[in-house]
Amino acid sequence: MSGVVNRVLIGLVGLVLLVLGGSVLAVGLGVRPPSWWIHSGRHDVLLSTAERTRWRDAGWWWPTVIAVPAVLVLLALWWLTAVLRRRRLGEVLVDTGDGESALLRGRALEDVLAEHAEDLDGVQRAEVRLTGRRHAPATQVRLLLEPHVDPGTALRDLTDRALAHARDSSNLRALPAEVRLRCVKHRAERVS
Repeated sequence: MSGVVNRVLIGLVGLVLLVLGGSVLAVGLGVRPPSWWIHSGRHDVLLSTAERTRWRDAGWWWPTVIAVPAVLVLLALWWLTAVLRRRRLGEVLVDTGDGESALLRGRALEDVLAEHAEDLDGVQRAEVRLTGRRHAPATQVRLLLEPHVDPGTALRDLTDRALAHARDSSNLRALPAEVRLRCVKHRAERVS
């Protein structure tokens, strides 16, 4: 979901910047703008001297001039770090037992774990995401359960079978998991 929101925000910001930049370029090339537009002609400036010095003596002006761009820069930096931060674990460091270690692709472990979880009784669909660090991975598991499955049993089966198998096969000391259970929506059954 956050990927969709991110793409929409980037698209909107890009569209606004493209329209503003294109309109300034068009006015600079001689296109006559509408009467309400911020530029009236080719030699017009964005802010005239009167507009720039209008609020200079007001007490709120300079704090606002400093605070608004500072907040915008902080929001842009926060957004950039959120986009660049990798949420998925790319690889897991596996101890081979002979003093060496090997790298296991994170996607492969996710796929196998999801496949084992979907093989459990009453699990219709499973989504798995590895998080954490290479030497200490953790999992986020989402299970879509059939209507008449006991959630406690499904969670126990996931822990005892699928997660234990993934932990043992990748020779990890621990594989913490955050599990979210959801039930398939279904109609009420008619009792006669």
